[in-house]
Amino acid sequence: MRQTIAPRVRMIVLLFLAVTGALLAGAGPAAAHAALTGSDPAQGVVVDKAPTQVTLTFSETVSLNDDSLRVLDPKGARVDEGKPSNTSGTSYAVQLHSGLPDGTYTVTYQVVSADSHPVAGAYTFSIGSASKTSVSVSDQTAGGGVVGRLYGFGRYMSYAGFIVMVGGGAFVLACWQRGSGVRALQRLVVSGWLTMTAATLFLLLLRGSYASSGKVGDIFDLELLGQVLQTKTGAALVSRLLLLAAAALFIAVLFGAYDKREDEEKRDLTFGLAVGGTVVAAGLAASWAMAEHASTGLQPGIAMPVDILHLLAVATWLGGLAALLVALYRAPVDRPVEAGAVRRFSQVAFGSVIALVATGVYQSWRQLGSWSAFTETRYGRLLLVKICLVAVLVGIAWISRRWTVRLGDTAVVAGEAGEAGEAGEAGEAGEEAEEPAKEHVTAPARAGESTDAGESKSAGESKSAGDSKGAGDSKASGGAGDARRAAQLARQQAAVDTAREKRLRDGDPHRFGLRRSVLAEAGVAVVLLAVTTMLTSTEPGRTELEAAKAGSSSASSSDSTDSSDSASGALTLDMSFDTGGTDGKGVVSVDIDPARTGANEMHVYVTRPNGRGFDVPEVKVAFTLEAKNIGPLPVVPDHITTGHWAANGVQIPMAGEWKIAVTVRTSDIDQVTVSKNAQIG
Repeated sequence: MRQTIAPRVRMIVLLFLAVTGALLAGAGPAAAHAALTGSDPAQGVVVDKAPTQVTLTFSETVSLNDDSLRVLDPKGARVDEGKPSNTSGTSYAVQLHSGLPDGTYTVTYQVVSADSHPVAGAYTFSIGSASKTSVSVSDQTAGGGVVGRLYGFGRYMSYAGFIVMVGGGAFVLACWQRGSGVRALQRLVVSGWLTMTAATLFLLLLRGSYASSGKVGDIFDLELLGQVLQTKTGAALVSRLLLLAAAALFIAVLFGAYDKREDEEKRDLTFGLAVGGTVVAAGLAASWAMAEHASTGLQPGIAMPVDILHLLAVATWLGGLAALLVALYRAPVDRPVEAGAVRRFSQVAFGSVIALVATGVYQSWRQLGSWSAFTETRYGRLLLVKICLVAVLVGIAWISRRWTVRLGDTAVVAGEAGEAGEAGEAGEAGEEAEEPAKEHVTAPARAGESTDAGESKSAGESKSAGDSKGAGDSKASGGAGDARRAAQLARQQAAVDTAREKRLRDGDPHRFGLRRSVLAEAGVAVVLLAVTTMLTSTEPGRTELEAAKAGSSSASSSDSTDSSDSASGALTLDMSFDTGGTDGKGVVSVDIDPARTGANEMHVYVTRPNGRGFDVPEVKVAFTLEAKNIGPLPVVPDHITTGHWAANGVQIPMAGEWKIAVTVRTSDIDQVTVSKNAQIG
């Protein structure tokens, strides 16, 4: 009874650990993208004076080229000059032309984050007053389009090749050494190597276009390829190719000299292959860890070894499972996979899952940062979907494991039965071959009778010549017949062997159950892969929350001060209004200079939604300091020009958070009051 309960408890623990690891680890291949956390001038502000440069701040360091940061005027012409530069930490600036006219300007950026993922975006700010612009301010996308899809495909093919190659080799060395002579396993591991090599070359070609223009025509641009080779990602891909050359030598020895050694001689070679294979596999895993998300952000010195261990555990588990299934389906009858090999793989897989849980806990802390990120970010919500799929997949895998263990237990028995049945089947094949053999012998006899008759009729012919010719014909005919007969018997024997293997496989109910469960696993895995693909292009929860926090802080500052010049202390407030009447929508901007106690100069601008100024019948402003019960203090500015009102000597009696309310009247009956809070003094 105790022996029956123990495996069940173990499997329950395995299921719990796997689901917990998936919950905490998230998407293994997902990377932490850089996010824009600040800018100067800020998004959407109106500044009085033209800035000399535009500065962008990201959540992590990024790579730039000459066109990474661009500033466009309302007509779409570039007004930046020189190359972008790193001003401090994660802040980057580009210089602007002097004497820029008033209007709305668009800032676009396309950079490559430290984890190798391209990031792009755009926003606007205005000088003097907002204006109409011909530049689209919709968010730009990076790494998309045809090139982005091809790059994603190549990346996951490289992961798949790595898993199959490393996991298949580990399965042979650690679980089933006799499998080194199984042709199906050899093809599996070699196909993994070929897939990873081809995918790496494919990624190397795509990288330049993927990180910059995104155009298919730039895939074979040698200049872009040269630039890629100078980047961290390019160096990682080249290193991966060199390590794949070492992996090819490992595979050649594993399925060549190793298979030909006796069991006693294999021990020393097994140790050498295990050490060499581990070094090569760890190096291949490091080519991802050193170039992608583990190499940046929090504690990269710890994150990179953890990521390497995580990838090796995934490959050992999933790649070993693929190798086991191939062995169960394709191993010859005279060399079946033993029950001991299945048990050894079960132990290896259990250890791999524990390693996945341990590394996944750490990875989750780096990528999510908090439990709230599960529900408050798109990445977290997608991750919850993936967790459900992983739970289903692990449950089906548990069922598959039960079938696999049963099949492993019966493999030896099936092999013995197959050997016992070989004699009987060979006898049947021999009996079936007797009839054609008899016909083969009878035919020459009949031919001999005809010859005798012919000889008696033609006695005048040379008997010695006839005998010589008949003997030669008979010898040639016999040789050709023997060759055809040998080929026929070989085909019959091959058919018998194939039929015997098929009967043994198809007649096993455990194998049938395994096929159904594996088919279900494959269906869930297809959906899981689609969700994982979406996760890799989604900003991780920690970065998204940090960017949102920075944006909220900027928006709060915009609500209270909207924009201020650090030298003059000028304050600008932008407020949208809608009176509900004809021509009743627009934006009212209030400029206060120097936004301190005492006398201030105030300007009010009224613009349409398209940024063009227009006049309204009346504009009034009121200041209220609610904390001190002061106000409202009314101010009626004077009309200066179209869409522009101004007032001098606006008195602010004390410092504090003032409520600035603006009443806009667009007709005799249509008016509205909008307000914002601002820190003055």
